[in-house]
Amino acid sequence: MPLEDYKRYGRQMILEDFGLPAQLKLRSARVLVVGAGGLGCPALQYLAAAGVGTIGIVDPDDVDVSNLHRQVLHTSARQGWPKALSAKAALEAINPTLYIIPHITSLNSTNALPIISSYDIVLDCTDNPATRYLISDACIALDKSLVSGAAIRYDGQLSVYNLPLQSGGRGPCYRCLWPTPPKQEEIGTCEEVGVLGPVTGVIGVLQAQTAIQLVAELGPYASSETATPTLLIFSALGSPMFRSLKVRPRRKDCPACGREGGARELVERGEYVAFCGGVREDLEATGKRDGEERVGVEVLEARRGEVDVLDVRSKEEFSICHLPGARNVPLGTLIRDPLAQLSPGKETYVVCKLGNDSQVAACALRTVLGADADRVKDVVGGLRAWSTEVDPSFPMY
Repeated sequence: MPLEDYKRYGRQMILEDFGLPAQLKLRSARVLVVGAGGLGCPALQYLAAAGVGTIGIVDPDDVDVSNLHRQVLHTSARQGWPKALSAKAALEAINPTLYIIPHITSLNSTNALPIISSYDIVLDCTDNPATRYLISDACIALDKSLVSGAAIRYDGQLSVYNLPLQSGGRGPCYRCLWPTPPKQEEIGTCEEVGVLGPVTGVIGVLQAQTAIQLVAELGPYASSETATPTLLIFSALGSPMFRSLKVRPRRKDCPACGREGGARELVERGEYVAFCGGVREDLEATGKRDGEERVGVEVLEARRGEVDVLDVRSKEEFSICHLPGARNVPLGTLIRDPLAQLSPGKETYVVCKLGNDSQVAACALRTVLGADADRVKDVVGGLRAWSTEVDPSFPMY
């Protein structure tokens, strides 16, 4: 090991049970991080700082200003860069002695096995079910341990799948715990429901910590005799903030790890998007569909003083920005009692962020109005269309 590394890693090498042997294990380790976003950035930062010799980064996206409150490796100056390259630049600034391999691509059934096969441990830092099932199946097929994290709103969770156990076998895979994917309408993205930046930081750092312990064989991962598959649950607003649950063993009927060759067959078939309910609806594109009961933002601009404008976003979103004179009635409140939200004798224009919730709200209002249903319109494209087509100074989030 180079002389400079003794100084760089000295504070961790003097730890009990760590020493030079653990540092050398990190130096020779190859760790793949799938996703250079809210989870991947803090995970990558600490893996690099700890001295993991080879780090792969898989991410197809570019850096956007909306990423920066939680994706701490990226900067304003690197907006528009591929995230994998932005993260590589940041890691090389932290620790220039490492070998960083960017993969500017999405994992799919064609490339998942070739990419993952050259790494020792995989960190799943993604945010969609189809990719999670793919990564888990690929790790089962290749006999790799998978450190999986997730974060949304104020909450997060972490687990290690395919963990070597005392029995000589391995712990459950992602499919064992979640054999059926959630319905698309039950899945919220950071853009739709929000996330507190430090929540992704907590989970991402714990993923890095777990990967380091697996490589260096520390704590519960010192041997297969002490390894126990668990699910760690974090809630920033909870008391306690952390809970740890012991998870069930492998399912004998699991299509991935319950039979030999099952995972590889699943990867090669590549039916992950269909398994998870098909292609996720493009909310902005949906919000721009025209219809007889819809109006464009130019009509809203012309008639804003004559009609009742109903904003069906949450009160938190309404507080960020809203049209002057608009009334805030969150969608859930409106659905419970649509008739109570109407102003007698006035046309009602319903608006939301992208023009999707407004369609649901307008439909509910028209249903209770019966013959007067044509007095309710919803606004195509919502406030984003207002910002791009009418008032560029209107703030969007």
